Amino acid sequence: MKDIQNSITKHKLKIDTVGVKNLKYPLMVLDKKNKHQKTVADVNVYVNLPASFRGTHMSRFIEVLNKYLKKTLTVEVLDNLIFDLKKALNSEAVHLEISFPYFIKKTSPVSKKSSLLDYSCKIIRVAEDHTAEHFTEVIVPITTLCPCSKEISKVGAHNQRSFVTLRVKLNKFIWIEDLIKLVEKEASCEVYPLLKREDEKFVTEKAYSNPKFVEDVVRGIASKLKKNKRVAWFRVECENHESVHNHNAYACIEKNN
Repeated sequence: MKDIQNSITKHKLKIDTVGVKNLKYPLMVLDKKNKHQKTVADVNVYVNLPASFRGTHMSRFIEVLNKYLKKTLTVEVLDNLIFDLKKALNSEAVHLEISFPYFIKKTSPVSKKSSLLDYSCKIIRVAEDHTAEHFTEVIVPITTLCPCSKEISKVGAHNQRSFVTLRVKLNKFIWIEDLIKLVEKEASCEVYPLLKREDEKFVTEKAYSNPKFVEDVVRGIASKLKKNKRVAWFRVECENHESVHNHNAYACIEKNN
């Protein structure tokens, strides 16, 4: 049958990214405590398309992904996947994004009740020529309490649910759990999925005794990442969903190590 994708396009323009988005796929990822964890991924994958081709071969994306996403998602699997995509699609560059919920069992601080908390995670793999770069992203919910509010108020202080988005470019492998723990240690208090009354008392008082601006959070995380030789580059963002304003507070630091 005639290959329409390989026919000549009249516009003669290179396309930077073309591919498939929002592909749902069952996935097995590495788990620091339990070795493996089953989850469900949203996959986006793109290649660049030379000006001489009218279209890319969409079915080839799925064929290659089907081959590799059945395996546990390791750095080696990602390397083989990304370079097979380059070969199958005859492309100079490939951009792969795999987003998934990751679950960690957390124990409440006083009652010691255990439950699962989900974190939004993303693996990004970018390949050009014969080299590949690896990025890991985690979105971590935390609690922050306003230092200014605490200082000026006779009673109490306002706090808020905050979200830290941390993306790192890696020299060496880092566990998702370790990135999450690094972020949570810089919060006024971490978030728990299950709290009894004695736990609520604990987290309320902990946050009150540990007030943080968004600026404090990103600086604290960045200072630790700067010392980590496994990290080549990072971007850390903190966004407070404010409880006393109709806007959010935001801060970001991006640096090469």
